[in-house]
Parts: sequence; C-alpha cells; structure tokens
Amino acid sequence: MLDDNGIILFRWRQQFRRAYPDEFLKKSDARGKGEYQIDFEPAPRITEADKTNDKKSLKRALDRRLYLLLYGDAYGTPKGQSVWHFPEKVYKSEETLRKCAESALESVIGDLSHTYFVGNAPMGHIAMPPTDKNKDNESFKRFFFKSQVIATNKLNIKCKDFVWVTKDELLEYFPEHSEYLTKMIIS
Repeated sequence: MLDDNGIILFRWRQQFRRAYPDEFLKKSDARGKGEYQIDFEPAPRITEADKTNDKKSLKRALDRRLYLLLYGDAYGTPKGQSVWHFPEKVYKSEETLRKCAESALESVIGDLSHTYFVGNAPMGHIAMPPTDKNKDNESFKRFFFKSQVIATNKLNIKCKDFVWVTKDELLEYFPEHSEYLTKMIIS
C-alpha cells in the first residue's frame, strides 16, 4: 500500500512519463533535410561597387566596416583650403558631446533614423596644436564618436564630396595620424 505521498508521486510520474511517437521525436533530427530543405545560395561578397572601386557606395567591402569621410572646409584648416575629414562640428551650446556629434552627423546626412550611436562617451580624441599653415587658430581637441548606419544602403549626403573607406584606406587619407587611428579603430 502507498501512503498519500506515494500516490501523489506515482500519479506525477504517470503524468510526465508519456510515450511520444517516433515520427515526432525524429522531426528535430531531420531539420534542414528532406521536406524541410531550402535551397539557399549566399550572395557574393564582391559587389559591383568593389569591382568598379566606387567609394561613394555603401555596397562595397561588405565584410569590413566603412567610415564616412567628407571633402570640404574643416575646423583648424586655413579658410578656403578643402581637406578630407570626418563629419564635425564645433561644440557650443549642446547638452553633451554626444548631442554635438549627433548634430554634426545630422547636418551632413539629414535624418538620423538609420543611424545608431554606440555609447555616450567618445571613442577617442586628438589634441590638435596650431599648425604652421594656420597659426591664428588656438589648439583644440577633436573628439571621435562611433556611429553605425542601420538598415539602409543609400544616404543623402550634403557636402562637396564624400567617400566610404575601409580602415586601411582611411590610414591613406590621414598618414600623420595613422598610428593613433590604428589603435582607436579596432576593425
């Protein structure tokens, strides 16, 4: 005879000791085979933009990160001298440095709905001393924020000229800062 605890234990074991049909148990083993098989061929990593070296396209170097560079007037350069630079803005009245960075990017691409800023702190900065070409400017700090383009391949960029470059190509545009950029940008 079983006491009350034994009867409850017996009923519990009966309830959870079910026999499932073999075809049900074998379904998980058959994933991706037979009737569940899907013919899938991945898209090529080398795109038409790679073949033509179109640096204005985001559809290039799909296995690497791309960085936006603008050609035009930059803070700290002589007036009228255009140079390659990241989107930038002089910090004035924004609440935070991140808000300033968002405002700088928004002035170039317009809508920020397809961008994501990674964190609230800058990923790095460079102290820029006055140059021989432009001794009128005081020294200043240039802060870098990481932002990612999400869910789009086309942005309406407003500037003289722009390029999307990989890390290796980026170092060609800034040879004087290549050591610092190599340490700051991991991939």
